[in-house]
Amino acid sequence: MNTTTSKPKLGRSARRAVLVVHVTASASWLGLTLGLLALGTTAATTGSAATVEASVRAMLLFADWLLLPVALLTLLSGLVLALGTPWGLARHRWVVTKFWLTLATTAATAFALRPGVRAAVTAVAAGGPLPDAGDVLFGPVVSLSAYVFMTAISVLKPWGPTRRGRRLRARTRGASTAA
Repeated sequence: MNTTTSKPKLGRSARRAVLVVHVTASASWLGLTLGLLALGTTAATTGSAATVEASVRAMLLFADWLLLPVALLTLLSGLVLALGTPWGLARHRWVVTKFWLTLATTAATAFALRPGVRAAVTAVAAGGPLPDAGDVLFGPVVSLSAYVFMTAISVLKPWGPTRRGRRLRARTRGASTAA
């Protein structure tokens, strides 16, 4: 059977369920990032050592217990949707862009944001000042920008199909006119 003309692998109910999971996880990631930004801003701008410590400790809780699982759920549910629906993973530029940005922000969460927050907590807990406001502000600002951008392209679906998407569309049209 020609895979370009076959139906999507996910049925309607499964597709809708995965879509709800994906949108919920994505919105959660966005909300957590807004929370991190508020806590990071508080830590970077307050004059109170106790408030700085409370803020970075709260950030660490978000980073250790919530961010990575939500990021991975967003990535996984997005992959399931891409591979199980007509959108495909490499058929439309906006899907490819979202995939790579989600992968990059997930990696940044694991390998940059979490260690930066952990370093800030260690320094503040030892009685020192916040070592670098960038450790608690840069990650949330970059992440928030990426999530807003990904939300916009999910709604607008710009840029059209990829080269592969155009080839698959042409084959599908050719197969349907030949039938």
